[in-house]
Parts: sequence; structure tokens; C-alpha cells
Amino acid sequence: MSVLSQLNIIQVKGLNKTVSTFEGDLTILSDINFSVKSGESVAIVGASGSGKSTLLSLLAGLDTASSGDVFLDGEALKTLDEEARARIRAQKVGFVFQSFMLVQSLTALENVMLPAELAGEINAKQQATELLEQVGLSHRLSHYPSQLSGGEQQRVAIARAFVGMPKILFADEPSANLDSKNGHLIENLLFELNKAQGTTLILVTHDEHLAQQCDRIIHIDGGKLIDNRVTEGVANVV
Repeated sequence: MSVLSQLNIIQVKGLNKTVSTFEGDLTILSDINFSVKSGESVAIVGASGSGKSTLLSLLAGLDTASSGDVFLDGEALKTLDEEARARIRAQKVGFVFQSFMLVQSLTALENVMLPAELAGEINAKQQATELLEQVGLSHRLSHYPSQLSGGEQQRVAIARAFVGMPKILFADEPSANLDSKNGHLIENLLFELNKAQGTTLILVTHDEHLAQQCDRIIHIDGGKLIDNRVTEGVANVV
């Protein structure tokens, strides 16, 4: 493995996604190529229907490409079955979704503990407690999602995403369902934890202000990569 490939925690090569419809094949993504360095923060932007959420799913191994490949921390996803891709996600990846995706029957603490317990972490409770303290929810450990505000639920989701200290965090419109105040709080938390843990952050967003806070912006339009640029004031890492 070259030094360059060691630095690139994600490499995308000739990625295509086509689905069959009653009207024929529909191309969602066409010949996507880019790489992401370890610790980098990258925003994927584009209009609704441009293919950015599909791209995120392919990067995370939640979906499979029609052709081309994604290398996730050096592993070619197309060579892996679903069980192997699930293993990689459990070991290396965290997720934050706009709909929170919390388990309603579990408390905030239990929700954050869950992935750590599944990974066999002995000190899952301690890790979860510390992360909930970092996101300002030490007073909500025993509360259920239905007892939390939207902003609080998303903070629980962020703590859960970071509990296993993932190498990569994927976030799909993480502040879309929140008011402006809570949205900014969530965004700041993502970047703070990204820097504190050295986690690579890949987020899909419609928010240009949020995208500008990332190291780099990848613009998808009509399933094609039309721009891959470093944000102002950040050294060129493309």
C-alpha cells in the first residue's frame, strides 16, 4: 500500500449507481472519483435528487455500486459481503441521521451504550456517560427519547455515533429537523468532536454556511461530481 493510499481513508474510483425502473435504467451516480484524507471534514452538497444521499450510502457500505468501487480505510467494499461490510461499519464508522434514529424503549444512556456493548466494550457505560456529559446531557441519562427535545435527541445520537471512537463519521442532514439555535449547537458539536477525536467527517447538507465550515466541499449535480474544492483559508489537500 502506498503512502498516499494510507493517508486516504476513503477512495472513490469510477463509482456508478444505476437502478431499473418501469421506464428503463435510471442513472443516479455517474463516474464519481475523489479521495478523503484521514481527519478531513468534507461536505457533500447538491439539490434534492442529485444523488448525494445515495453517494453517502455507498461510501458507508449501506448500498452497493453498479460499478466502480469505494475503498474504506484500505478495504475494497465491492469485494465484501454484507456481513463483512457490517463488521467494518461496527468497527470504524459512526452515523448521525436527521431523524435521530434512537431506540425509543432505551434511555439516553442505554442508547449511547448500545453500539459499545455490541462491540464488546467492557467500559461501555463509562464511555457513554462521558460522551453525554460532553454534549451537555449529564442530567438526562435516564430519560427516554420521548422525554427529550429534538435538539437533545440529536445530541444523544451524536454521543452514540462517537462512543466507539470511529475513524469515520457520516452525517446526513444532521441539523435539518432542528431550529436554528439547536442546529448550530449540533453543528458545533460535530466539529468539536471531529477535531478532538481526529475523526474523518463526511456530511450531506443543503446548508451552504455549514458546508463552508468543512475543509472541502464536493458538489454533486445530476449524479455527477461537478466541483471538488477546498474551502477558503484551508490548505489544498485534494
